[in-house]
Amino acid sequence: MPAKLKTILVSEQKGLLSITLNRPEKRNALDKAMIEELAEALDKGLSPTVRSILITGNGGSFCAGADLNEFYELFDETPEVLSDHISDVANLLHTRVIEQIYELNKPVIAGINGVAAGAGMSLSLACDLRVCSQSSRFVMAYSHIGCTADGGSTYFLPKLVGLSKAKELYLMNSPISAEYALDIGMINQMVPDSSFDRHSLELGLRLSEGATKAVGLTKSLFHGDLSNELHDHLVRETEAIAAISKTKDFRNGVQAFIEKKKPWFQGL
Repeated sequence: MPAKLKTILVSEQKGLLSITLNRPEKRNALDKAMIEELAEALDKGLSPTVRSILITGNGGSFCAGADLNEFYELFDETPEVLSDHISDVANLLHTRVIEQIYELNKPVIAGINGVAAGAGMSLSLACDLRVCSQSSRFVMAYSHIGCTADGGSTYFLPKLVGLSKAKELYLMNSPISAEYALDIGMINQMVPDSSFDRHSLELGLRLSEGATKAVGLTKSLFHGDLSNELHDHLVRETEAIAAISKTKDFRNGVQAFIEKKKPWFQGL
């Protein structure tokens, strides 16, 4: 019998696989162990009994991004040790989660019920549909800690909102509302908080009743020959974040975030 997952809740109902990020005390921030469990949960989506997938978060947040405490704990190690760890984490997220969602031959819905920041926002962008509660907020967050973007956000976001707007969201790092996200095409649906749970469940069940093989094949047609393009792009994101982790600005940004201070970047 497989071990019970500690940070991910998984249930299956009428062909809908519900995956809930479950680290509410950390606002569902992703550490390496949680990414491994998320990947394991997504593997269940390969079952022929699963016809649609809904990813959401527990405790009032979708996902606050990477757990920066995991990186901060390695600051006393050499830059190479930190860089290697970040590279491993990014590669795990990219190959076992982002690419898995992209290549699954069934619809994957992001049910965004709260903050979606950094890698959490990126996770939502990789999904086929994004339904969002009205009070939810998005922020790329990367530039605030002197970090390059990952999770496929530099691949998916320009395709959804255009290159200029994608650059603006990274550079300005301003939180954006669900309403604004809907206006610029970053999400598909926005619903009142009071009806979010019901609506997202009904959407997932509705898609699970569809012609799964036709949906899966059409999804692959939409993607065309882009799987290799996505993979190569994710490799570049991994290389970039591993390199940037060796900079003084990255260390300053992460430390300022942990200590709840304003970062002081020097371009180093």
